Amino acid sequence: MSASTAATATATAAAESADPCCAEPLPVLGRDVTVPLVTGGEVTYAALDYAASAPALQRVWDDVAAYAPYYGSVHRGAGYLSQLSTDLFENSRRTVAEFLGCREGDQVVFTRSTTDSLNLLAAALPADCQVFVFETEHHASLLPWRDARVTYLNAPRTPGEAVRTLERALADRDPYGPALVCVTGASNVTGELWPVRELAAAAHAHGARIVLDAAQLAPHHPVDIAELDVDWIAFSGHKLYAPFGSGVLAGRADWLGEAEPYLAGGGASRTVTRRADGGVDVEWHDTAARHEAGSPNVIGAYSIAAACKALTEAGFDSLVARERQLIQKVREGLAEVPEVRVLSLFGDDAPRVGVISFVVDGWNSSHFAAALSAEYGIGVRDGLFCAHPLVRTLLGSAPDEPGECGAPEAAPGERSLNAIRVSFGAGTPDEHVERFVRAVKELVSDGARWSYRTEDGRCVPDTGADTAATAA
Repeated sequence: MSASTAATATATAAAESADPCCAEPLPVLGRDVTVPLVTGGEVTYAALDYAASAPALQRVWDDVAAYAPYYGSVHRGAGYLSQLSTDLFENSRRTVAEFLGCREGDQVVFTRSTTDSLNLLAAALPADCQVFVFETEHHASLLPWRDARVTYLNAPRTPGEAVRTLERALADRDPYGPALVCVTGASNVTGELWPVRELAAAAHAHGARIVLDAAQLAPHHPVDIAELDVDWIAFSGHKLYAPFGSGVLAGRADWLGEAEPYLAGGGASRTVTRRADGGVDVEWHDTAARHEAGSPNVIGAYSIAAACKALTEAGFDSLVARERQLIQKVREGLAEVPEVRVLSLFGDDAPRVGVISFVVDGWNSSHFAAALSAEYGIGVRDGLFCAHPLVRTLLGSAPDEPGECGAPEAAPGERSLNAIRVSFGAGTPDEHVERFVRAVKELVSDGARWSYRTEDGRCVPDTGADTAATAA
């Protein structure tokens, strides 16, 4: 087993010595929401889709609500509320920089999401830059590099193989020019941790830079940009227990400062003057503002900073320890069901976060996920998880075999090119994962208690007159 990253190694060691039984889930929004069951009655909703969007921490929501009456447009006015909002916005930038362990000279740019962050970096690549990315990446990391020469690397089966594959690809590149490696910190499909520090060392040894997609890593483990020795980090607020619509790109300033602004407009420009010929000359900012044109999402930036503070104060050691307990509970429960196959690249012993994908023999994954929701009040995700090449590789299908995000055309009981993903984190109660494990066992042994049909590409409960049924 690889020493996955310096950050995760430290957290794992602490987790092993901590007492997870003493930890409590952090309060999150929606923890008391009840949902109807198709079989009758209601149950508290078990939100087990954290990998898509984690519920906002109550602490974050309270902080945002306290600021909301003082809302004002930043960098735009002399009024008290504008000045207050400007200070809050820039202090949020500093809080995020501290959370990520940014180095002197690094910039923190506020964006809309991880996808937006990586598209921003893609737009800032120098001419003739070559990008290296594993096929295992989320589409946010796989697809933004449309104007660069891209080398897609096959899925490795061990962390060591990942490093060796990258080293060979970088050594063989021709011509030898600027290069960027893009890699995830934790897979959004398997939850497995990638050897980020070792990949960064390989990239730098061959004159390349590296950007870390920390969308799945940052909510579960401390992430230190200097310790990992990566050049940039990207992540999303809505996976870090903050509301939707905010993200971060943090790291080296030179490529960002030399590139044309990601968006042209107010805020990105320092001065704009008319020329004698009727045109305009623009002097762009050389700070993070260069890529933050328009009125920024102040509340989004503040919510990310509030989440960073809340996680830091809660202590990642205890959060990691408790999550390891939940992971063990889910994996042991699924291992007791022979029909369940958990998807993995690096094997059972690989360190991971609370993201687990699996398939069930004899079940269409969309049907299974629909039954978990309708009959047990459990929210999971089914599909290819915006990581089509990886899921197809793990399912053993041909790279060009058709499939799509979400439910496929297959009917309940038919084979489908998708899987089921359960994911959890700092706000997950034990009861939610216990209910999930119990539901999996009951569905596999007894079948669904309701009939289901396909509607608009989704498997949904049949609300017709005669609805009681067993699994197809």
